[in-house]
Amino acid sequence: MKHIKFLFAVWQANLQSVMEYRISFITQVVGMMLNNFIYFAIWIIFFDRFKDVRGWGVNDMYVTFGVLASSFGLVALLFGNAFVLSDIINNGRLDYYLSLPRPVLLHAVSSRMISSGMGDFTYGFISYALSGQFTWDGLLRFILAILLAATIFAAFLILVHSLAFWAGVISSFSNLMFNALLTFGIYPITLFDNYAKLILFTVIPAALVGAIPAEFIAQFTWQTLAELLFAAMVFLGLAVTVFRLGLKRYESGSAIQVEV
Repeated sequence: MKHIKFLFAVWQANLQSVMEYRISFITQVVGMMLNNFIYFAIWIIFFDRFKDVRGWGVNDMYVTFGVLASSFGLVALLFGNAFVLSDIINNGRLDYYLSLPRPVLLHAVSSRMISSGMGDFTYGFISYALSGQFTWDGLLRFILAILLAATIFAAFLILVHSLAFWAGVISSFSNLMFNALLTFGIYPITLFDNYAKLILFTVIPAALVGAIPAEFIAQFTWQTLAELLFAAMVFLGLAVTVFRLGLKRYESGSAIQVEV
């Protein structure tokens, strides 16, 4: 409970910080919503021509894009530093978090809020509402799917960026993996063969933040829920473990080896 209260205090401070410049905040939110609409318009045009791709139609894409956008936005709002964790490691900025009696990883990733994430988060709900599949019980599944997909999303970012403890500057690699997750997350899972699906469930868990949550939202099954819960726990456990192992190798900005 102590850590939860601390986390809410950090989020409150982040919100107060971004709301100091409300016009900028609103502009970023609206701008990101427009950006999402323009991006998704390509899929609308595509499905207007081809109607169906191996069982997936435009309504399914609305749901998939919705859960992907909202989960991405939630991570950006609550754990904004997860996107730049490797820079924090390489620049010795973990010193600040190590000096405080709080969980280092939790404090580090939650100390920044990306304002534009509110645009993504909001647009996801709009996309689901426009899907033609909206139901009130489906909305509850949508919210649960967002939470699980966001957990996998954040864990994947932490896992990738934690490699900086061993590899040093990995900006290009982390950007590549991040873009791959977003790009393949929106694609219908039926487009891929078994080997590609294996990659999209493990190395780049794009299916777990897009297609599989969308299937769960469209139709509840215990198996799909179990898959998402299991994946969330596994990726989160891996992320925390790799970060802690890397932290033992961390050298502070003053070049003093930190023993954990």
